[in-house]
Amino acid sequence: MSKKPNAMPQVVDFIGMRCKLVTYTRSGALALVALGLAGCAWTGGSDGISYTADRGIENQPYPANYRPELLALLRTYLNDPTGIRDAGISEPAQKEVGGRRRYVVCVRFNARSAGRYAGVKERAGMYVDGRLDRIIDETEDLCKGVTYAAFPEMEKLTR
Repeated sequence: MSKKPNAMPQVVDFIGMRCKLVTYTRSGALALVALGLAGCAWTGGSDGISYTADRGIENQPYPANYRPELLALLRTYLNDPTGIRDAGISEPAQKEVGGRRRYVVCVRFNARSAGRYAGVKERAGMYVDGRLDRIIDETEDLCKGVTYAAFPEMEKLTR
């Protein structure tokens, strides 16, 4: 008796192929996420997040509209910008920030947090090329010894 060749067509292992595809897809997705996060984390040698292009020039222009720009950013920066007390602002002064001369404006205020006043806080606004670039939370060296004037516009902020 002669052996009959296998008459059934060869069965393709679809389950095995699907498992490999899922594994490769997950690995590829993880690699893309890792690259994306690495790109976000790299700041190109900068000292933090910057919202304006820093041309790196030493002679910075005076920030003419420092009050309205600071108010606009603080309105979104603060969780509850209404009912602020004891607001004060300093005049723009050139300070060393991240190894470069920048105009800095110091602000102090008592804002509400969870419906209660949280105590007086001090923040600094840094200006690059005459425009507000960022708010700095750690102000020990930047705002030491500055003179504050009343800042009634901040006390009138709304949402």
